Amino acid sequence: MRTFSAVIHKEEDMYVVKCPEVGTVSQGKTIEEALKNIKEATELYLEEFPFKENGKPIMTVFEVAEYAKVEKAVRA
Repeated sequence: MRTFSAVIHKEEDMYVVKCPEVGTVSQGKTIEEALKNIKEATELYLEEFPFKENGKPIMTVFEVAEYAKVEKAVRA
């Protein structure tokens, strides 16, 4: 049994989830469904492409100035 990361974000009415270690992506109407789907997608992927340990991904956050969006809209 291996443990992988899941990065989840909401897009309109669906939750989109990505596994950064292997690059699989899935979605679901709920977080639970999205996680179930990414697990299945990752298991299927690993059947075809065995996992090569490259270390854990580094997860962090960063900030962007809010005015960047406004400035872009003014130029358009």
